[in-house]
Amino acid sequence: MHANQSVENFCFDLFYTTVNAYYRTAAVKAAIELGVFDTVGERGKTLAEIAHACASSERGIRILCRFLVSIGFLRSRGDLFFMSREMAMFLDPKSPGYLGGSIEFLLSPYVMDAFSDLTSVVRTGRITLADDGVVAPDHPQWVKFARGMMQMMTLPSMLVAELADPKPMRPIRVLDMAAGHGLFGIEVARRNPEAHVTFLDWDNVLDVARENAAKAGVAERVAFLPGNAFEVELGEGYDVVLLTNFLHHFDQVGCEKILRKTHGALNDDGRVLTFEFIANEDRVSPPLAATFSMMMLGTTPSGEVYTFSDMKKMFLAVGYSRVDLKSIPPAMEKVVVSHY
Repeated sequence: MHANQSVENFCFDLFYTTVNAYYRTAAVKAAIELGVFDTVGERGKTLAEIAHACASSERGIRILCRFLVSIGFLRSRGDLFFMSREMAMFLDPKSPGYLGGSIEFLLSPYVMDAFSDLTSVVRTGRITLADDGVVAPDHPQWVKFARGMMQMMTLPSMLVAELADPKPMRPIRVLDMAAGHGLFGIEVARRNPEAHVTFLDWDNVLDVARENAAKAGVAERVAFLPGNAFEVELGEGYDVVLLTNFLHHFDQVGCEKILRKTHGALNDDGRVLTFEFIANEDRVSPPLAATFSMMMLGTTPSGEVYTFSDMKKMFLAVGYSRVDLKSIPPAMEKVVVSHY
């Protein structure tokens, strides 16, 4: 009886928490916009100090901060509210792993509206967004993505660059496809003064990469290739092609078209590094991969998250000789390394 009651309590809590999950979204968004996480830091502040620093009502801050404690974003000790060291890694704006800027894209009205009638999307298999959703040509959402996700990708770009060019003192040619902010290619160029990087993306998005390349001091060693990745001539002679957060937007037919193009652009000893959320073979874990597939359901005509076996099959089908999987903690995504 006791065990059954525990299961029933869990099921009720799961339903109630999930149906009201928008409270969590709204609370975290408000805390970022008000500067709550910046204010409390790891040392902590009292509710009165937080309210003053955030120019907010004490009642509002009191209820918000206690809720953030209850869902794990803050901790409290006596009168102090503070972040754990691990949480500060992702919510301190000075941290290279800062995630706060991503809400500009992830919580934009365009993305949120994609899930206003998910019932219809599931029933019909068609997204409710206009045209092709976020994969439509020159979509303005990708400018928001490029600017909003930069800090989130700072640390992963460093880790991927180490895999792309482990001995960074030799000449290397790199193609950064669907480059967005350009951080992955820029990090290779920063590490290696002999590297030359070509960025491919829609021209409006490449403006962000141009700005970042100039700020990083590598503008003289980069080139820009505007247009559709499925249509633009890539050229040849690349040592490394970077495919970062890209393949999940397409079905396997679309992915193989891209992989066939990259294979033709590589040197004989070249590699493709694919940075992606990779689902386990059960296709339901880790939870973040399944969550990301749901995002693709709402915002793309055919995208989803793939397993490593899916990826390996696609790469081998278009001519790659070997495909390996690399973890790069603390990044949640993994890197599929495919050899010409």
